[in-house]
Amino acid sequence: MVKGKKLFSTIMAVSLIGGALAGCSSKAENGANAGADTGTNAGVTAPASTEPANNEERALKIMTGVIGGKTPEENVLFEKEIERLTGIKATVNKPASDYDQKLLAAIASGEKYDLLQISKSQMNSFIDQGILTPLTDQVTGSKVLSDPSVIPTNEWDQLKTKDGEIYGVFTKYQGGTMPIVRADWLTKLELQEPKTLDEYYTVLKAFTEQDPDGNGKKDTYGVSTAGLYDVQGFFSAAGLKARYVQTSDGKLDVPFSTDAAIPVYEWLNKLYKEGILDPNFATNDSGKMRDLFLSDRVGMVTYWDAWVGMFNNTRKQQDPNTTFEAKALPGVPDANGNYMLRRGDPDVWVIPVNAEHPKTAFEFIEWWNTKEGITLGSLGIKDNDYTVDSGGKLTLTETGEEHAGDHGVPFWYNSTVEAPFGKLPGVQAAQDLVNQYATLELTPPNWADAEKIINEYSFNAIMGELPAADAVKKMREELKAANLID
Repeated sequence: MVKGKKLFSTIMAVSLIGGALAGCSSKAENGANAGADTGTNAGVTAPASTEPANNEERALKIMTGVIGGKTPEENVLFEKEIERLTGIKATVNKPASDYDQKLLAAIASGEKYDLLQISKSQMNSFIDQGILTPLTDQVTGSKVLSDPSVIPTNEWDQLKTKDGEIYGVFTKYQGGTMPIVRADWLTKLELQEPKTLDEYYTVLKAFTEQDPDGNGKKDTYGVSTAGLYDVQGFFSAAGLKARYVQTSDGKLDVPFSTDAAIPVYEWLNKLYKEGILDPNFATNDSGKMRDLFLSDRVGMVTYWDAWVGMFNNTRKQQDPNTTFEAKALPGVPDANGNYMLRRGDPDVWVIPVNAEHPKTAFEFIEWWNTKEGITLGSLGIKDNDYTVDSGGKLTLTETGEEHAGDHGVPFWYNSTVEAPFGKLPGVQAAQDLVNQYATLELTPPNWADAEKIINEYSFNAIMGELPAADAVKKMREELKAANLID
């Protein structure tokens, strides 16, 4: 995955920079049309404009990882719904898997896109290579995006470069991650919610050995992860932040590579040796981890706040009488009683410098943050995911129930748009933990290079291939040798 991302960045640079002079408007030109009325204000639905955006063809070619239909057939309906609501003829390429590699292949073959959905860390890398259109003037001039009720003013600080430029716009409210436990298993085994690493060990060991699923077999794991993804809640015990931190003297460091991380690696190694940690943790993707949790194979995962509700909803859809209950936990406090959770890197819309319809692309970005756009990104497609009666009442279809209000936007910033059916069970409590304890990770453009080294030696420590102290020492030596830490 890391190698693919590096190659992808290189190909993107060659492919897109080659078309930059022809395809990229200047900041002044981009700003001249900022704030154009798209026909939809922040909270009120109105007919979309049918006039071309600055005489461009009203068409978009979009590539996304999660936004769109749940199946290829539904993705076609998603495209038609965009056209019905906005008048923009959209082509949405949403690969079923391996998004980074598919995007790499598409760009390498010469395809051009008007909009890409990417993470903040990818955005930082692309900014470094000069392959994204700056959007600062459009954002500050936009009646929609400059409205703090649509996107709180301080949230933009997550996306600004050191010189204050904005290159991406939020696709959704990202939320955060934490340990998620089978609360019904805690109840069944008469266990209290854990608060220390020792208490977590006791609970997870019980999940492994005491037959919490009641099938008479020892076929469950205490905890599963997707590599090091979302393990922040455990490293919180040592007061360590994932990825990078900037020290008081301005230097960049990786806390997971410090001696303070050794006890946490040793704790994880203990779980691995005793069969409490899913042995496939290092090669799991998030889908495999989720499947284990939903199929009663594991009692705890480390994942997103939104998935607390989606786990509960999925099992409720399968069996209305289920006792299944997923619940978010705050992780482990440090010696001073402070919890440290991870707030996720925002997903953003970006416009490549060689986009053929950049003005229409920005118009779409504005619309995406209005009531109509949010409804499409969350509930989904009218008459497919929900119906509306003559009085304006919305009713979810069976398909809509299965999709659980998530077509890429389970949550959003716009405070004027209320969730028509409320939040799924457990989500609000999980978000409260995020708002109280989570902070954004620092992700420099060279993160992919550092991540490869961190993963290698972290896995060595957790799987017992190296003593934790040796793994940390070698990790730090390699990060320094590659000039990835100061």
